[in-house]
Amino acid sequence: MLSQKTIDIVKSTAPILAERGTEITSVFYKNMFTSHPELLNIFNHANQKQGRQQTALANTVYAAAKYIDQLHVLLPAVKQIAHKHRSLVIKPEHYPIVGENLLGAIKEVLGDAATDEIIGAWAEAYGVIADVFISVEEEMYQDAENKDGGWREFKEFKVIKKQKESENITSFYLQTVDGSTIPDFKSGQYITVRVQIPGETYLMNRQYSLSAAPGENYFRISVKREKLEGTPDGRVSNFLHDFIEEGSILEVTAPAGDFILLDNSAPIYFFAGGVGITPFMSMLNDLKKKYPNKIATLIHSVRNKELHAFEKEVESVANVMEKLGYTFLYENAEGNLDNPNVQEGRVTKQMLQGMVLNEQAHYYVCGPVGFMKSVILSLKELGIQEENIHFEFFGPSMNLEADTVKA
Repeated sequence: MLSQKTIDIVKSTAPILAERGTEITSVFYKNMFTSHPELLNIFNHANQKQGRQQTALANTVYAAAKYIDQLHVLLPAVKQIAHKHRSLVIKPEHYPIVGENLLGAIKEVLGDAATDEIIGAWAEAYGVIADVFISVEEEMYQDAENKDGGWREFKEFKVIKKQKESENITSFYLQTVDGSTIPDFKSGQYITVRVQIPGETYLMNRQYSLSAAPGENYFRISVKREKLEGTPDGRVSNFLHDFIEEGSILEVTAPAGDFILLDNSAPIYFFAGGVGITPFMSMLNDLKKKYPNKIATLIHSVRNKELHAFEKEVESVANVMEKLGYTFLYENAEGNLDNPNVQEGRVTKQMLQGMVLNEQAHYYVCGPVGFMKSVILSLKELGIQEENIHFEFFGPSMNLEADTVKA
């Protein structure tokens, strides 16, 4: 339990964390990787380069300061982050390293404003917060390990099939090297793939949504080739596309994530932007097997026909799910408008108004950040309640709440 004095001191730092949070976390990561370069084997280099990890951590620290006396408010966000930590094999021994460097960064950035009293209060608060994460993550490790066919950290999988889905998306079908069963998971979850790329000093991890339904004798991930070949953002995707073939071995962690279908009778709307379709393919194939009479609507927005993945698979699902309606939105639909399920344009508020949305339905959104923000904001403006809107960012969460730090 934190003393009231500690709580008051930590809460008093929230405004300055909102103002200078990303400055603090940028210094934090720089210093931590300098003193502990081995952690570069865990962290996503692309998210570091783009600043997304720094912003995500700044939002977390700010929210912790604001709600230090109501940590239960942050529990959903804690669990979401804990899923990512478990998937990346973050361990209890990493938390003291993070704490030491975070406190050091606060002191370095704030200077004399970060008094011994403030640093002491934050050290005490960090210990409590770290214990919460460690406890939640240990439960997740045990759950992953205790499933039939489950395991705790990384496990070797063999690529049994490599299939091109579009001009820039390729699927990889994975089975265990040791012949053990594929554990059950929830549609919409993801796995971490770890690779050692020739010429790179450190291992690289990327989290990919599982794009096949649970209950198969394989995992399937569907990877978009990122064009930024000279940057960390494209290193893993290009390596997988160019060098991983059938028979290749990949290291994988057990499925994780809380972006999953709720078990209720309400209608469902899926809004996918580009490769954001991948978790929805798992969900749709799962619904096809378990609830073929489910009322559902899929809107998949892509730039053009060449970049459109899973068109035939969606049509195959719709042949079984007679109450599944679907529309493929192309920015450029020239030559494809003879398909009644193809329209030209983007997901806009005007388009959503024309759909006559069901306020009792649940709305799932996944895709690029700009796409997601636009769709989610439009849904809210059209009267859809926040608790009925579900979304997942690929990478660090962009925010935890409406109030966020300045990027």
